[in-house]
Amino acid sequence: MNGQDSLVQPLLTDFYQITMCYAYWNNGTHEEPAVFDVFFRKNPFHGEFTVFAGLEDCLRFVENFKFSASDIEYVRKILPNDAKPEFFEYLESLDGKGLTIEAIKEGSVVFPKVPLLTISGPLAMCQLIETSILNLVNYASLVATNAARFRQASGKNMQLLEFGLRRAQGPNGGLTASKYCFIGGFDGTSNVLAGKLYGIPVKGTQAHSFICSFSSPDELKIRSLKYKDSEKIGDLFEMSMEKRSWLLDQFNWGVVQSEVSDGELSSFVAYAIAFPDTFLALIDTYDVLRSGVVNFVAVSLALHDLGYRAMGCRIDSGDLSYLSKELRNRFVTVSTLKDEYKFFEKMTIVASNDINEETIMSLNEQKHEIDAFGVGTHLVTCQKQPALGCVYKLVAQSQQPKIKLSQDVTKITIPGKKKCYRIFGKNGFAILDLMMLDSEPEPQPNEQILCRHPFEESKRALVNASKIIKLHDVYWKNGELVTPLPTLNEIKEHVNTSITVALRQDHRRYLNPTPYKVSVSEKLYRFLHDLWLQNAPIGQLE
Repeated sequence: MNGQDSLVQPLLTDFYQITMCYAYWNNGTHEEPAVFDVFFRKNPFHGEFTVFAGLEDCLRFVENFKFSASDIEYVRKILPNDAKPEFFEYLESLDGKGLTIEAIKEGSVVFPKVPLLTISGPLAMCQLIETSILNLVNYASLVATNAARFRQASGKNMQLLEFGLRRAQGPNGGLTASKYCFIGGFDGTSNVLAGKLYGIPVKGTQAHSFICSFSSPDELKIRSLKYKDSEKIGDLFEMSMEKRSWLLDQFNWGVVQSEVSDGELSSFVAYAIAFPDTFLALIDTYDVLRSGVVNFVAVSLALHDLGYRAMGCRIDSGDLSYLSKELRNRFVTVSTLKDEYKFFEKMTIVASNDINEETIMSLNEQKHEIDAFGVGTHLVTCQKQPALGCVYKLVAQSQQPKIKLSQDVTKITIPGKKKCYRIFGKNGFAILDLMMLDSEPEPQPNEQILCRHPFEESKRALVNASKIIKLHDVYWKNGELVTPLPTLNEIKEHVNTSITVALRQDHRRYLNPTPYKVSVSEKLYRFLHDLWLQNAPIGQLE
């Protein structure tokens, strides 16, 4: 179940969903067949693409939908006293078996107005699940998109680590963020529970408090470490002190012995003894270049003499570009001393400290030497945009199309049951997404298709497609999953393919991306505008 959240249950909804359900039931329309679309109106973060996420969570919610006895009792308390008792028997009978859910493949790049999910079934039941579905899709898609943008900014070879749990909006927000940041392109998380629930690689080093907890070598209770390939014991602290003195004699790093913290060295030794094969040190507690890197290299060389290999270091403050280049220069210098020290050239440098997209792009321009970014606040809180704005709209009832009108044209819904296609051009990239009436024949490659803007009459184009992909599959029908669900790693790979292979670079770029076209067929255009005129009130002028 990919760690389905136990809080996702029928009462995780807005009160008005239950009052509307009662009104449908009381009116006798609760069983009328209905169709609802889930979609959003604008891409987030001033970009031109969104990553669809949360589908499996929606399906698991529907699969397990059932009001408990205590749920029914609570609903009885919050509804007005004149609610008919038979309604509660109706609620008790409800489950997801009568629903059909069609959806775009999770991890796909998606665009405004195109339904992410289309949910069909009894009107009242479809209405009851609205809030939960939106809750499961909105944030998951938003944070997956944010993570994908970080991946685009940093490049495919950069390691990205999500460190956002302490800044996330509560425990559930933290778990959701870890799960969907991984899907969006991150390599690991510091969130241990997310690692257990979802199988995401767990990563971490230490905090400044661990470094500060050592003031002097006297606080080192254990100094010795067994050689990796023998029973011989070495005093890691004494070996590190010797390496440090040797380093300061060898290199003119502008550092004197008195500037290098013995407490910091002690903390590094304590951590290295605990984790000799995965030693990665936080080196900015006092001074990166005058203390941290000296102590780190000393302990790493001592570990090497004992048969172990340090992983790298982390910097969490200061000029990250400058410091990373200085650190790399020092590591390369150390690597020239002996052939066996060659591994220092590739020593991992991790950077954190309020990293955002702009920071990464600026560091790229400065030719940094960072190998991994640890990202927290800007990633999981989506500071640029706090919500995606998915909506859940009725588009048909009892085979009759439904339309929501608004003075704001962007809020007008596209009525009726639809089918959607992604149209690819001869260069292999997607040109546009096309919505059609469900009754229309499927579009064919190498045949001209008239594609129209839903609301602007003059915007239209003839498209000759090299390839056409149907966007929706049926995932849930007759009370069971009918399409296999991918693993998190498969979704993650699909995100990468969907963005980098199918989408042109100008749609993906950070500044002024080219808008991606979402069109309707000629028949759907006429259908939409005819229904619009039928439902729009006629003004009276006197």
